[in-house]
Amino acid sequence: MIAAWFAQRPWKRAAAWLALLGPLFYATYGFANWWATTRAQVPSAAFEWERQIPFWPWTIFPYWTINVFYALSLFLVRSKHMVDRHALRLVTATAIAVTCFVLWPLHFSFGQPPVDGAPAFLFNALRGFDQPYNQAPSLHIALAVILWDWYRRLVTARWARAVMHVWAFAICASVLTTWQHHFIDIPTGALLGIVCVWLWPLERVVALPRAWKLARDPQRWKLAGFYAVGAALCLAPALAVGGIALWLAWPAASLAAVALNYFGFGARGFQMDARGRMAWPARWLLGPYRVGASLNAWLWTRKLPASVEVLPGLRLGRIPNAAEWQAAGRPRLLSLSAELQLPPVAGARCVPMLDLVVPPPARLRRAAAVIEAQRRSGDAVWVCCALGFSRSAASLIGWVATHGGDTPALADAEKLVRQARPQIVLRPAWHAALEQATRGARHHE
Repeated sequence: MIAAWFAQRPWKRAAAWLALLGPLFYATYGFANWWATTRAQVPSAAFEWERQIPFWPWTIFPYWTINVFYALSLFLVRSKHMVDRHALRLVTATAIAVTCFVLWPLHFSFGQPPVDGAPAFLFNALRGFDQPYNQAPSLHIALAVILWDWYRRLVTARWARAVMHVWAFAICASVLTTWQHHFIDIPTGALLGIVCVWLWPLERVVALPRAWKLARDPQRWKLAGFYAVGAALCLAPALAVGGIALWLAWPAASLAAVALNYFGFGARGFQMDARGRMAWPARWLLGPYRVGASLNAWLWTRKLPASVEVLPGLRLGRIPNAAEWQAAGRPRLLSLSAELQLPPVAGARCVPMLDLVVPPPARLRRAAAVIEAQRRSGDAVWVCCALGFSRSAASLIGWVATHGGDTPALADAEKLVRQARPQIVLRPAWHAALEQATRGARHHE
């Protein structure tokens, strides 16, 4: 039975990764510890209220269990692809965390009280290779996030998933109750874990580092620059003021990730699936940006109808909420937004495009083809994006020009859409992209 179990899994590959990851962790983590001891002064980042956190020696047991989960994780799946992606997450977390430890060393400012009994052995073993340095971001927390995402895919029974969630929380909380980390290390470690999960999705899609293609469009560079400046403006007061202002590091990271999407990751960086739902690491990483994008969409469209009818059974508008979708008769939704989710409704589709950027003609052709496929289902179709002004309007114009009856000219197709929604905004670059997207197209049944 054991032989059959091993035969079904890429255990040699898993063992090779573990043979690399173990020495890599201890060598780099130990180097960062040594480096901190050579500094004349190593600062600490702690809040006064942290002195009220109790020291519970017994929580060293859940603290240490992360080592078991770490080692076993590589041997539990049958896919080489998943083993490689999971290992790359672990490598990335270690590399980024250790780099931070070397560039900005911090130390834990409380002395641990004496420990007796069974926990003493584990504390002594921990002190054998760990020093009160290597604080922010907590690599322990980053690895816990990565392992939680890994095991939640493998555990299916409801009771087992509940136990897994509780144990993951215990592992994370133990860094405080064993007096290994200050509070600031927790959110920064969680952010690092989320970034690693975001960069290396386990699904069979192109990983973001491999999808990087430096943008050539000046508009993308301009927008990337704006978001990068916004990230710097959020980070500066966080570092200068400290305290509660440190939470500004989250919107700083969020805007920095958006800047990277415009610089090179493209719409893939938002990790929107074919149903218009965003992967959880992107939702959390981009959370502050998404709140801002939602508020911006509401401000621009609050006095407009959620959608308008362009042709019978064909609507154009902004991304609806569930109530607006119900009120419209539950049409099929097609979103062209990369940054805002659709409500989780049946039949929804998404062809994600970057905001304020003219997409390649092939993307517009794809959007028109999806509109046509949804129309052929016999249901009404609602084409939408954040505002319903550009991406969705251009996609609908492309559909009208290629599938809308007697194959009208682009100018006539735009006139039809603009009559229904006068607010649409299409710069000359949009017209050029639509011209290429629809060139040579013929209507067919």
